[in-house]
Amino acid sequence: MKKLNLHSKKAIADIICLLYTILFVYAAVSKLLNFENFEVQLGQSPLLSIYASWISWLVISIELLIAAALLVPKLQSIGLYAALGLMTMFSAYIFIILNFSSFIPCSCGGILEKMSWNMHLIFNCIFIVLALFAIVLEKQTNINATASITGTRTVKLTIGIIVGSILIVFALFLSSENIIHHNNPFIRTYPNHPAEFSNTIDLKHHSYYIAGFANNRIYLGNYQYPMYVLSLDQNLKNKKLDKLHFDAKKIPFQSITISVREPYFYLSDGNVPVLLRGDMKNWTITRELNSVPYFTRIVPIDSSMAVFRSNNSKKLANVLGIYNADAEQKTTYSRELLQSRNDGIFDTDGTLLYSEAAKKIVCLYYYRNEFMTAEKNGKLITRGHTIDTISHPNLKVSLLRDGKQYAMSTPSFVVNANAAVVGNLLFVHSRVKGRYENKKLWDKSFIIDVYDLKNNTYLLSFPLFHTSSKVLNSFAATDTHLYAIIGNDLMVYELKKIIKNEMKFNN
Repeated sequence: MKKLNLHSKKAIADIICLLYTILFVYAAVSKLLNFENFEVQLGQSPLLSIYASWISWLVISIELLIAAALLVPKLQSIGLYAALGLMTMFSAYIFIILNFSSFIPCSCGGILEKMSWNMHLIFNCIFIVLALFAIVLEKQTNINATASITGTRTVKLTIGIIVGSILIVFALFLSSENIIHHNNPFIRTYPNHPAEFSNTIDLKHHSYYIAGFANNRIYLGNYQYPMYVLSLDQNLKNKKLDKLHFDAKKIPFQSITISVREPYFYLSDGNVPVLLRGDMKNWTITRELNSVPYFTRIVPIDSSMAVFRSNNSKKLANVLGIYNADAEQKTTYSRELLQSRNDGIFDTDGTLLYSEAAKKIVCLYYYRNEFMTAEKNGKLITRGHTIDTISHPNLKVSLLRDGKQYAMSTPSFVVNANAAVVGNLLFVHSRVKGRYENKKLWDKSFIIDVYDLKNNTYLLSFPLFHTSSKVLNSFAATDTHLYAIIGNDLMVYELKKIIKNEMKFNN
C-alpha cells in the first residue's frame, strides 16, 4: 500500500508537471506566432510598457525553459519552483492591473485571451496551488535524493520565491510608472475608451473652425462667411446662426477670425491690424481695442488683454507679446519665451493657446517636441516636451528675391499638428508614431496625446477616428467633451472619468 501511495503521488506530480508543460509551451508558441502583436500588447501595458522590448523575449524564453525542465526528472524540482515563481509574477501583475493601474489593458492573447482579468487571476491561482501541491508530492517521493533539504527549508524556499516574485513585479510597476510619466522613451499608453464617440453632424462646408465655448454651447466661425457665427449645444443639436452687427466697410479686413470667450466675442485681423470686442447677447461690437500691433496669431486673455505672436523683431523672427488695452504701455514683448533652433520664423511656429481656468499661456511648436507655459503677464512658468524624440526641426529656409520674405525651400515634417487646452490638461494631435504601436490604428485615426501642464507629465493617448475625410482641421475641449472638425464633419466625444479625474481648474 505504501509503495502504491508513492506511485500515486509520483503520478499526480507528473500530471501537474505535464499540465504546466502544456500551458507554457502553448503560451510561448502562441506568443512567437504572433510576436509583433504580443510586443504591442506589452507596450500598451500600464505596468511593463517601458520594458516591453526585452520582457517579451524573456517571458517566452523562461516559459520554454521551464517546460523543458519539467520534462526532465532530475530537473523537475527546479522546474516546479520556477513555475511557481513565474505564475506568481503573472498573478501579481494581474492583481496590480485590477487594483492599482490607471486603466485595464487588453488580454495578452493565447489560451487566456477570452478570459476576463478576474477569471485570469483565478486561473493563475489554481495553477499556483497545483505547483505547491506538486512540490510537496515531489519532495515526498524523492526523500532520498533530497534528504539534505528539510521540510522547514522547503517552506522557507517556497515563501521566499512567492514573496520575491511579487516584489519584482511591484518594483517593475513603480519604476515603469515613474519613467512613463516623466522620462518617457516614446511609448504611448492607450486606456480603454477615455474619450467615447457621442455624435456627429455634416457641416456641408470645410471652411468652419471652432471659435470657442459659452453657455454649454460650441461656437463655430466660418472663413468664407466671417460675419456669421454658428452655435450648437454640447450634443450638436439646437442649431443657431447669429450675424455680427458692425460696419465692416470702415476697416480694410483681409482675414477675419472670431474668438468666443464668455461673455464677449472678439473679432481680429492681424494684417490690418485690428482687435474688436463685442457683446454675445446681441452680437454687436461694443469696443475697438486700440493700438494693437501687427500680429500673426492672437488669443484673448480677458476683456482687455490678449497674448499675440508677431514677427516684427530682428530678421522677422517670431516673438510673443502681451497686449493690454487698459495699460499706459499697451504692448510688452517677452522675447525670451520663443527659443529658436533654426531660423526663428518657421522653427518657432506653432499653436498659441490660453487656459482661462489655469491662467496660463501655452505655446506648442509644430516642428519639434517642445511646449512652454507662461503667466498672463508673459513671465515664463515652465518648458516641457512631448513624448516624441524630434527635438531639432529639419528645416531649410530660403530668402526670397525681395530680401524681405522667407520661405521653406523643403517641406518639414509636422510633429504636433494642433492642440487644445482645458484646465491643466493639454491635448496634442501628434503625427509621430511611437514604439509598439499598431500601424492599422494610425491608418484610420488621429492620435491625441494628453499632458498635465501642472506636473509637466504625459498622461495617456487616444484615437479620433477618420470620417469620410482624413484631415483634422481643428479640435477643442471643454471639461466634459472634445470637439473635432474632420473634413466637413463636426464630431463630439465625451471625456470619461480617467481624463476628467486629471483636470484641475486652478493654479
